[in-house]
Amino acid sequence: MHKLHFEFPSKLRTIMSTLNEKHIQRIFDKLDEDGDGLVSLDELKDLLDKIGACTGLDELQSLVGKTSFNFNDFLFFYDAMVKKNNEEKRLKEDNIDDNLEDDLVEAFKVFDLNGDGYISCEELQKVLSRLGLWDEKEGSDCKNMIHMYDTNLDGVLDFEEFKNMMLVSNSEGISL
Repeated sequence: MHKLHFEFPSKLRTIMSTLNEKHIQRIFDKLDEDGDGLVSLDELKDLLDKIGACTGLDELQSLVGKTSFNFNDFLFFYDAMVKKNNEEKRLKEDNIDDNLEDDLVEAFKVFDLNGDGYISCEELQKVLSRLGLWDEKEGSDCKNMIHMYDTNLDGVLDFEEFKNMMLVSNSEGISL
């Protein structure tokens, strides 16, 4: 099985996923410039180039194994491309989520000084002081900081509470 080396631009991917068979038939008819009921690889390559999903003619030929498509072949090709692009997008999102989770685990370990799986007020204050982010003169209160994200009200932050704090802070543009 051949692997396709081009990706549809994200805006186009969104549009493509909403097309129905009637829309695809119109695209096919537009591509079938000579009206013979077939779309050649050259015609398909021109379309792919126009939408920013450039690929070589040889690569396209090896991918599809044909020199032209009838409508059913074209529909199958379209479905395969939409599925492939949706899968690639999902894998990228999963990879980003995995990387973020790994980064948060490492950040949590920095704050969890005694390694017990919780961040106490004292640990938070020590780390923030080391980073130069704690100013007792300003009246900072680590208990209030922890309380804002301590969903189970045990007075410390577990990893999930810490993760929620970091994600909320990041989405609101708050620097910790």
